[in-house]
Amino acid sequence: MILVTGCAGFIGYHLANQLLGLGEHIIGIDNINDYYDPRQKLAKLDLLKQHEHFAFEKIDITDKPALIDLFSKHQFDQVIHLAAQAGVRYSIDHPDVYVASNLIGFTNILECCRHHKVGHLVFASTSSAYGANTKQPYNEAQNTDHPMSFYAATKRANELMAHSYASLYNLPCTGLRFFTVYGPWARPDMALFKFTKKILAGESIDVYNHGKMQRDFTYIDDIVQGIIAVTKHPAQSNQQWDSDQPDPGSSYAPYKLYNIGNSKPTSLMNYIAAIENATGKKAICNMLPMQPGDVPSTYADTTRLETELAYQAQTSVKEGVRKFVEWYLSSLD
Repeated sequence: MILVTGCAGFIGYHLANQLLGLGEHIIGIDNINDYYDPRQKLAKLDLLKQHEHFAFEKIDITDKPALIDLFSKHQFDQVIHLAAQAGVRYSIDHPDVYVASNLIGFTNILECCRHHKVGHLVFASTSSAYGANTKQPYNEAQNTDHPMSFYAATKRANELMAHSYASLYNLPCTGLRFFTVYGPWARPDMALFKFTKKILAGESIDVYNHGKMQRDFTYIDDIVQGIIAVTKHPAQSNQQWDSDQPDPGSSYAPYKLYNIGNSKPTSLMNYIAAIENATGKKAICNMLPMQPGDVPSTYADTTRLETELAYQAQTSVKEGVRKFVEWYLSSLD
């Protein structure tokens, strides 16, 4: 049995749906908060509940007694922890929310996995962890001690916290650094959702750094493919790990970090052009300076995931944007 936290979220929903299709038994938890319209989360839950091997419990990961009760009732083979407070910009004005969910909540998950002998903890990190790094593509061996946002700092803290539990309690932990995930059911605060909505309405869109940005946009199906590949290979000790030349992406403990990205950075203006092509409407761009906490470029080196787990992203930005726009238009009916 697998626990998926944040199952009503963007990635959590798609992952749970795919795992159920593969015959897995899933327990999903989510607090259905109002960071964005809860109706979208409830709609995803309604779809998941159509599967006979899915069960849902409304639990906030900051509620330790509720988590203890959940883990006491079920023996989870794996925990896939996706519940978190997301968003770089939101973290600037709301740091306390990130402390609660991403630090206290993650500690509760670690403790429950430890005490209930979970076989493998897979947890979400972020490409934002690379922070002030300018050497690209980003790879897991790079130093990540200079986060550019509080959100990134909390996710980097998750990586370090997980390593301590892998080392102290022999808990296999795998962290996944996601690169700019997009696709159907995306959060309304994400660029693709906002751009599509405004372009279709004939409204202007805010384009930061005057459009001089690029992102390693990764379609949701490719992200899910990577997560599932990881679940089949719990983290193991790296017997060649050298403390004189430490590799941050692996360890003497059962701990691993992987990038999951498309490895094909796309300029923001080309991304907008793909939306224009899919919607048949021209964007009205309001050019603005760089936002605090943001970075001009991301680019994933996915060599480790490709070499070790045969991962390969399949979806082009043009195809992925088209699929999103089709879903968005259908959601308006």
